[in-house]
Amino acid sequence: MTKLAKIFIFFCFFLPLTVQAQKVRYSISPINAESALKEENIRAQVAWLTHPENGGRATGTEGARNTAVWLSERFREAGLEPLSGAWLHGFNTSAGMGRNVMGFLSGSALPSRYVIVMAHYDNLGILGGTFYPGADANASGTTALLQLAAMFQQMRACRKVYSSGLILVALDAKEKNQAGAEDLWRLIDQHKLLDPVSGNPILADQISLVVNLDQLGATLSPITKGHPDYLLMLSEAANGHRATLESENTTRHIGLELGFDYYGSKDFTNLFYRRVSDQRVFLEHGIPAVMFTSGITFNNNKPHDDAASLDYGILRKRIQLIFYYLDRVL
Repeated sequence: MTKLAKIFIFFCFFLPLTVQAQKVRYSISPINAESALKEENIRAQVAWLTHPENGGRATGTEGARNTAVWLSERFREAGLEPLSGAWLHGFNTSAGMGRNVMGFLSGSALPSRYVIVMAHYDNLGILGGTFYPGADANASGTTALLQLAAMFQQMRACRKVYSSGLILVALDAKEKNQAGAEDLWRLIDQHKLLDPVSGNPILADQISLVVNLDQLGATLSPITKGHPDYLLMLSEAANGHRATLESENTTRHIGLELGFDYYGSKDFTNLFYRRVSDQRVFLEHGIPAVMFTSGITFNNNKPHDDAASLDYGILRKRIQLIFYYLDRVL
């Protein structure tokens, strides 16, 4: 065995848990995925998404089309597989053609459950000659999606097997009445979203959880004043796996301050959880859903929501915690 192979095995496996009849059982540590999570990559991806050449990624524009193609290339590089034979799934909107980008990571040969992780990549674009970069909204969530894809690919390289299939979706047209999420639901409801391994339709009752990443990069609206290390998780108390998030935050020593409502307001929690973000579509059809966010800031939907306004160290920590959460949920 080469020295490189020995190093790979060392880093992919803990010490044997039990030895019985000369058979060794190993537990594959999710810590291995940390090597795929680099702040410089996060910065580079946000910079690309918010570059003026992409025009703010408004649905139906050339910038949005270019972004969709770029995202599909990143999914391919992460070792994902296209669903229903395609990376890009088009649908009509009032602004023209929208495009969802979908990738699949098989959990097992024939998974009976699926988890969807999604983030919208569209933004306002250019309005009245003014450019809206959309860094926090939602280049931050889209970049988090790409980083999670790379981290789970690293786990697959270590031969980690999950009991659920992972569906990653970069949604278009959130700013057009969540038309991208609506079209994703349409494919599921009409049995047109196919598992690339089995070829079978992915059914609504097989989706155990939907996780939406919407605005994850800012530290301007902390839960506690002066404490920028925070993350909001909006979900139903009974099916959001909140205890899992808390446990991973503590045991992994990530140390984010966690909030499970929108700054203590029942009305605003319902607004952001049930109405104005993409998980709404799935909640309305009885699918458990979680929204991760760092909250609304005065930069949102403004020309100065640019790449320089994000806190990349905190964004990395948030992605890190969401990965460990998903590793447990899957």
